[in-house]
Amino acid sequence: MFNQNKILRVFQLISLLKKQPTKSIKFLSGVLGSTDRTIYRYFDLIKELGFDLQRDGFNRYYIVGDKDISDIEFTKEEASLLKELLLSSAKNSMLKDSLLRKIYLKSEISIQGNHILNAHLGKLVEILSNSIVNEQQVVLIKYHSANSQKISDRLVEPIGFTDNYTSLCAYEVETGENKFFNIERISEVNNTGVPQVHQDKHTIDKPDAFGFTEQNGEKFNVELKLSFRAYLLLKEEYPLVKSYIKENSKNNTYNLSIVVNNPKPITRFVLGLLDDVDVLGSQEYQTHLKSFIHSVLVNNHQDFGE
Repeated sequence: MFNQNKILRVFQLISLLKKQPTKSIKFLSGVLGSTDRTIYRYFDLIKELGFDLQRDGFNRYYIVGDKDISDIEFTKEEASLLKELLLSSAKNSMLKDSLLRKIYLKSEISIQGNHILNAHLGKLVEILSNSIVNEQQVVLIKYHSANSQKISDRLVEPIGFTDNYTSLCAYEVETGENKFFNIERISEVNNTGVPQVHQDKHTIDKPDAFGFTEQNGEKFNVELKLSFRAYLLLKEEYPLVKSYIKENSKNNTYNLSIVVNNPKPITRFVLGLLDDVDVLGSQEYQTHLKSFIHSVLVNNHQDFGE
């Protein structure tokens, strides 16, 4: 039976072995914080799952790429189970091996493989997952805040993760607020071992596809027509918008229809690609966009006059 730590380490090991250069046992055990013996046990599991694990002339290991790997996708059932596996035990589920085999492939819930499989970030997720299960407070060491532009330690009570595991929802003790913390902006996590004492104040305000909750701004319905170039750039920068986009096969354009909790990200995107984006609605958002452009022009004119 696999607990969350073992599952994450297997994911990380597969990630490392799929990338060049080839890796030694000593290197793998050091990165994953495991023993050589444990790595060999994981090797046996990886082989059983069907991966072609090979060793070169220098006793370094690698996984040979699959020819048909681009044709496989997670089912919704598998994707939902994967989320649970990362937080708890998979027990005897028949989907467990299938999920491990397909971890690199696309899924409906947009789990970003390179993010969760990164060895450092994976360890952070492990610690945070344990603190959630054990209901303990943690300190986010040297958290880089995009809002305050400061780097500081944050004492929080972890509640859960966003669906793509890019952010942690947690109650911040100092401010008394429930916030989302970007995993990539956390330098280290210190599990204090202190029980959570503010659970009655824990709430999860689900963020939109751009990472903002209803507390972070003003809600708007946004409808855009995107060129192929704009579609690719938007999907690359904000992968979660994919499910809100429909293709117009007749003219090779794409329609985005989405509710945002804060207009800043989508407005910044629109203004950066004016030749590739048409704003179709809503009327409220069009009014907001015009007002924003006007204020920018007025401020720039004043600065220029000075």
